[in-house]
Parts: sequence; structure tokens; C-alpha cells
Amino acid sequence: MSDPADETFTAFAGHRAVARGTASDVARAAHGHLPNALLVFDDATGRQVDLDLRGSADDVVARLAPSPQPKAGRGRPKLGVVAREVTLLPRHWDWLAGQPGGASAALRRLVDQARRQGSGADQARRAQEAAHRVMTAIAGDLPDYEDALRALYAGDRPRLHSLIAAWPADVGAYVSRLAAAEGPQE
Repeated sequence: MSDPADETFTAFAGHRAVARGTASDVARAAHGHLPNALLVFDDATGRQVDLDLRGSADDVVARLAPSPQPKAGRGRPKLGVVAREVTLLPRHWDWLAGQPGGASAALRRLVDQARRQGSGADQARRAQEAAHRVMTAIAGDLPDYEDALRALYAGDRPRLHSLIAAWPADVGAYVSRLAAAEGPQE
């Protein structure tokens, strides 16, 4: 999980980027652009973020503070360990029971190994999804939108960049930045 201090966001008023930075930086800037309609995106995922912009800029920032978490009964919450349910077949449980450190340790090792082996492909998929979300939210009415999506998923970056070159500069630059996390071109 990423450090919340490293999370960045970008706010758009129409097709113009008006702020980029931490949640509180973007919230303050977004509050300053009221009553304009704003779209705020999480730079890591491309997901839209709803900000409650009522009240003063300080009120908006204060609402961003994480709410206290309820006391957890199971797991080791101080270490970030949370108990959840996993459904496996009996043969899987039998195998896990025979592993050093028990089922939980074996599952953590397997997950870590899978994360290391699939990191490049996973990163490319996440970058495509983030760019797709932003393109759908802010560029769906722009010329060559569908062709740009096809180029994004085909991994054809030169074509993607040529198609979005006619888009408003801030939108094109943001989509390019999100899509750049795809990794090496094939």
C-alpha cells in the first residue's frame, strides 16, 4: 500500500488542469475555483475523487483527514494485519498446513512472489486502466476518442500520442503521463 503522503491528485475545470498535488493542495485550489464544475482524479488510479467543497477552504481540508478506525477484534491492526476470509478447497488447506510458518505465512510468501513476477504486466494494466478512466471522464467527447482508446490498449504509443495531439493540451498531457507508466513499448 502506498504512503498517503505520496498520493497526488489532479483537478480539471473543463479541459484545463487547475491543480496538481496532495489531496489538501488540490482541495484548496478546487475550492478557489468554485462555482466552476471540477473533476478531480487520483493520479495513481485515474479514478474520480469527490471532494466536499462546502464551507471554507480550511473546512474542506479538515474533512479530508482520515476518520478514526474502529477497534478491530481480529488480526494485528497495529502492524496493518487485518483478518479476512479466504475460501479454498480442502487440498489447498492441507498443502498450506504443511508449509513452514503456517497458512498465513505461506499465503503472504505466495502473494509477494506473484507481485514480484507480475509487476511489469500489472503496472501496464493499471496504467491503461487509469488512462482509460480519465479519457472516459474528460475526453469522451473529443475527436478520435475511440481510436485513442484502441491505441492505448494496443500499446501503440506513437499512434496514441498522434491522436491526442489535437486534444486540449492539459488533457493530452495528463493522459500521456498516465499511459507512460505502461512500460516498454513492444
